[in-house]
Amino acid sequence: MSTKPLVFVTGNANKLREVKAILSSGHPIAIESKSLDLPEIQGTTQEVAIEKCKRAAELIGGPCITEDTALCFEALNGLPGPYIKWFLADLGHEGLNNMLAGFPSKAAWALCTFAYSSGPGAEVKLFEGRTNGRIVPARGAAKFGWDPVFEAEETGKTYAEMDGEEKNKISHRYRALDKLREYLKSIDA
Repeated sequence: MSTKPLVFVTGNANKLREVKAILSSGHPIAIESKSLDLPEIQGTTQEVAIEKCKRAAELIGGPCITEDTALCFEALNGLPGPYIKWFLADLGHEGLNNMLAGFPSKAAWALCTFAYSSGPGAEVKLFEGRTNGRIVPARGAAKFGWDPVFEAEETGKTYAEMDGEEKNKISHRYRALDKLREYLKSIDA
């Protein structure tokens, strides 16, 4: 890997804390964070992630990672997907539940896509993680986005009901970061 530090493009302290905790296990990786106002194109999660990372690498002038999170409802063929941030801001937790009123399935999946670029003009690599679950009325502390309404299949708890260590073992973010960590180790060898 380059001698320049790896920059995680985020202004979200909760995401930064989770990323540092997950990436530092096993093979420590020094990460700096930088908040950039990047345009988000409309498209698939992958298209959004690639374009965001390309632009971030240009602005930073070196290696960086970006993250895009999607919450996908089975009944809505994967929507709201990468637009969950805006749906949550406008509708709140109750509104996300109301979107599924009348649908027999409350199944959902959390999808995290990390994008890595070694610098301007370099090919962007994607690392995805998915956790299956369902949408439920809000439970747990409302400290982090849609965590109170997403119940992970493996635990029967919402992300908001889990402590950080428990969530980091099964989350969509953990699964994507685990793949990214392995990749970073392979290019740093």
